Parts: sequence; structure tokens; C-alpha cells
Amino acid sequence: MTQGAWICLLAPLAGAWTITVMGDTISRRTAAWISTLSVFVAFGGALATFVGLLRRSEEERAALTTAWTWLSTGNFEVGLTLLVDPLAATMMLIVSGVGGLIVLYSVGYMDGDDEERRYFAYMSFFVFSMLLLVQAGNFLILLVGWGLVGLASYLLIGFWHERREAVAAAKKAFIMNAFGDATMALAFFVLIWQTGTLEFAGAFEGAELMSSTALNLVALGLLGGAVAKSAQIPLHTWLPDAMEGPTPVSALIHAATMVTAGVYLIVRAHPLFELAPSIQDLAAGLGAITLLVAGLVALVQTDIKRVIAYSTMSQIGYMFLGVGLGAYGSGMFHLMTHAFFKALLFMAAGLVIHHLAGEQDIRRMGGVRRVMPRTYLAFLVGSLALVGIPPLSGFFSKDSILAAALASGGYGAILFVAGLLGALLTGIYTFRLFFVVFLGEPSPLVKQHAQGHDSGHGSGEGPWTMTVPVAVLTLLAIIGGWVQIAGVWHPFGDRLEVVAESLVEPSVVQDYVASAFAVGLGLLGMGIAWAFYAARRRRELPRAAAARNVLEHKLYFDELYDALFYRPAVWIAGIWRRWIEEPLIGGSITGLSLGARRAGGALGEAQSGYLRSYALAIATAVAVLVVVFVAVQ
Repeated sequence: MTQGAWICLLAPLAGAWTITVMGDTISRRTAAWISTLSVFVAFGGALATFVGLLRRSEEERAALTTAWTWLSTGNFEVGLTLLVDPLAATMMLIVSGVGGLIVLYSVGYMDGDDEERRYFAYMSFFVFSMLLLVQAGNFLILLVGWGLVGLASYLLIGFWHERREAVAAAKKAFIMNAFGDATMALAFFVLIWQTGTLEFAGAFEGAELMSSTALNLVALGLLGGAVAKSAQIPLHTWLPDAMEGPTPVSALIHAATMVTAGVYLIVRAHPLFELAPSIQDLAAGLGAITLLVAGLVALVQTDIKRVIAYSTMSQIGYMFLGVGLGAYGSGMFHLMTHAFFKALLFMAAGLVIHHLAGEQDIRRMGGVRRVMPRTYLAFLVGSLALVGIPPLSGFFSKDSILAAALASGGYGAILFVAGLLGALLTGIYTFRLFFVVFLGEPSPLVKQHAQGHDSGHGSGEGPWTMTVPVAVLTLLAIIGGWVQIAGVWHPFGDRLEVVAESLVEPSVVQDYVASAFAVGLGLLGMGIAWAFYAARRRRELPRAAAARNVLEHKLYFDELYDALFYRPAVWIAGIWRRWIEEPLIGGSITGLSLGARRAGGALGEAQSGYLRSYALAIATAVAVLVVVFVAVQ
């Protein structure tokens, strides 16, 4: 079992290392297949680990395996340790399985790019980093994986570094995630101070003796890291800009991996959050706010990838809401199903973008159904799953979160209402996108590219390396939710013990009530979208100039951060450069270099080449030495 965990972790690293070391000695296509194979080998290791867990008794479904002791000082010791338990194994399957499909999709999507080798090395390195994060056996290794994921995402978002927008988006993502990394590191310092360890078991046991202030600080620091990585308010503005990367990168980061890391962290550290209930409530509240804000902003987006990106923020908000209430199984269940249908939506959108030679503005699309019927069906399945229409996967997972909120009562009732409003918004923005892109008569742009493909200048809906992963994800989006049925089987809550027992368990009646409201509002949202974007062929909701302007500016978060942080930093940097760096640091260096040049010039003038001058200099030096020695005596 532990051998499979090591294979799962190291295979993508080996792929990245091989591509990097071999460099130009291998072809771009070879690099693509090395990366793809390495990630699927990791999936094989994850599958072997998961099967091994199923064969073990409940008491043996957690194992630690240590390669070596990394740090040791006094009583503090940290090793390169992996934790193999149902939670880790589930995340390993999701990351390597969906990640493998996305890397395979990239083989076709990135074909012909001059930097394919670098791209696939980055992809393998990203998968390795994410697997290190979810397999970490202690908080320090988790922090290492956390930081490496941030680095890999920076490299992938800014892959097309010749574009200023891509570089700016990469820096924005890195900086905002670094803020979360810092709060996590501070939380770990408090843990070391209070408990003397960063091992999960030791930290959880020691936390029971900590003061409420220390517990709140630790939980708040961990929440800061989770909010930044999962793009929740207020550290969310990096995620829409991350669309500047290639479409497979968007699918990898926003579906199964990076943005779900915050949810995983809260579940993994749930004993700490349960000891700090106010912070846990804060996590649920931030999730509720994010799912509503992201849903509203998605209503006015015109970039096909940005609409899907805002839906990611909204769905991660549902997960935060669930785990913040203590419904850990429901949150993890939605994490899995979301990986299926969100990767499907990104990759289907990528097929459309690929077909239209890079165009992403939905206002120039329309009637794509006529020329891409299979992509149309795949996008329809993903859209229905996202809205939560039965019997697709999103119906089972999202509704279980809403049922948990309903069962919580009090604060949970407020979150339940927020979740229902989010379901309505999801129906509107998802099918606004679907109707505008796929229905109606083909737009001039679509007709132009359809004629090109008919003439043999293209490959229709894409090569098999792109269409096969989309087909697999379509199937998973349909059947993925069937693994958990309300009132019948709850593998994410009890049978496999993916996480500890949830703090709230809704009744069967509450499950059905939540589902009825959620599905009804989702269908209402689809009807509204049909009325405005399909039946009447209108491209805008009724104008409310002020509200629309606010949404188009994404509630002015970017402008606010620009005023609070960016401009003051630029002003301070300018003052520092003008009054300190240039006159003191730069001036001192200039003075030293000028003095050295002058001294060298003077010494050069002394090198006259006349023997009598050298003899006089030697005699003078000897005379001075004699005088000095005589004076000393």
C-alpha cells in the first residue's frame, strides 16, 4: 500500500526531471508522451493504494511511511513522511486521474507550440507538487507541497511569457498565494510553540491543551492559506486572471487540483477548526459570500473561460460552506464531482477555442452546435451537472451540502438560503453561456472556421487526444454522483471513512427537501436564461446600468487593492529609490568605482618604463624602512 503511494508521488517528478535533463535531445512529442505516461503511472499507484485500503480493516486504514528524518533539533523532529489514509487516497485518485486526462488532452491542444517540452515539464511538476501536498504526513511537508503548487501555478499561468497579461496574471496569483502561505507558516510557528510538533496526531492532541486565543490564531492562519489557494473572498481576484494560461492549465488548476487544496486543508486539520468554532463559522460564511458574489459577476462576463472560472469560485464556496458547517463528507463529495464536470466544461470550452483559432469572446460565437455536435453534448452534460439537475453528479453532491445547512438550523439556515440563491444564479449564468455559444444560427466567425475545416484545413472537433478525455469526463459527470445516494449509502461519510464523522447529519426528509428547492431554483434559472438568451435571442439581461457596471468591474476589488496596496507600494519604492538607493547605495558604488579608476590611473602613470625612476623608487622605499627601524630601536 505504501509502495503505491511512493510510486504515485515520484512518477510525475521523474517525468518532469526526464524532460528537463534530456532537453532538446528529445522531440516535443516525446516530451508530451513522457509527461502523460508519468501522470497515468501515478494514477496506477493511487489506484493500488486505494484498493489496498479497501482490503484493510477500519483500524488499519491509516499508515505513515518515512523516507528519512529531514529536520531534528532537540525534541523537535520532522521527516519526509507520507500519510496513507482514505482522505489522502481519495485526493490521490482525483489529482492523478483527472490530471492524467488533462495532460493527455494537452497533447493535442499544445501540438505545434514551440515550448511544448517546457510546458509538459511544468505540468508533471505541478501534479507532483499537488500529490506531495495531499500525501504529506505532517504540516511541514504539507507546507512544502503548498508552496511548490504555488510555484508551479505561477510557471503555468505565465507560460506564454511573451504576453504582458500572462506575466501580470502569474505574478498576481503568486503574490496572493504567498500571502496565504505566510499566514499558514505563522500558524505552524504557533503550533510548534504550543505543542512542540508539526505531526498531525501530536498537534491535534496538543491542541486540546491550548488556550482559545492560540487556537483561534492557528485556525485563522490555516484559513488564510485555504482562502488564498481556493480563491475565496477576499483573496479571490487572482483566479479569473489566471485564464491567461493555456486552457488545459485552467482545467488543471481550477477543477481537481490547486483550488481544492483549501478545502482539503480544512478537512485534514478539522480537529483544530472544531476547537475554534468561530473560525469554522467564518469559513462557512466566506464560502456563502463567495458563491453569491462569483455567481453575480459571472452573469456579465463575456470570456468563455472567465465565466467557467467564476463558476469555480462559486462551487468552491459551496465546499467551504459544507466543511465550515462540519459536513466534511459532503464537502469532499462535491470536490470529487466538481473535478469531473468542471474539467469537462473547461476542456469542452477548449475544443471550441481550438476550433475557432483562439477566440474566447462569446459575443462572437453562436450556433456552434451545428459544427461541433459532440462538443455540444459534452458541454450540455457538464452544464446540467453544474446546475445540479438529476441524475447527474452535481445533483447528489451539491444538494447534500444544502441539506447539511438545512439540518444545522440557526446560522445554517442563513447559509441554506444563500446556497439556494447560488443555485438560481448557477442556472442563469451557466445556461446563458450554453445558449449564447451553442444555439442559434452560426455566427460569421463560426461559419468562417467551419468552411476552413470542411476544406481540410483542420481536424473538426479536435484530435483523439482531446476528444477521448472529454468523453471520459462526460461519462464521469453522468455517473460520478451515484456512489452516494441519500439515505442509502454514504461512502464519503462512513463506509470508507474518507473523513472523520461529520458534525451534522441531515435526515432523509431534509435531503429531499433541500434537493427539491435546489433543483427547482436551478430549473428556474435555466428558464430565465432561455427567455433572455435563447427564445428571444437577446444577449443581455434587462439593463440596470449601475448594478451592471459594478458587476463588470467585479465589485471593484481590483481597484480597491490597487489603491490600498499597489499604488502606496509604488510610491514608497519611488521614494526609496530617489532618496536612499540612488544617492547612498548607488552613489557609494559609483564613488568606489571612480576612486578605483583614479588610483589605477595614477599607478599607471608611475609605470614610466625608465630604469632610473624604478631605482629611485626602490632607494626611497629602502630609506624609509631604515628610518622606521632605527626609530623603533
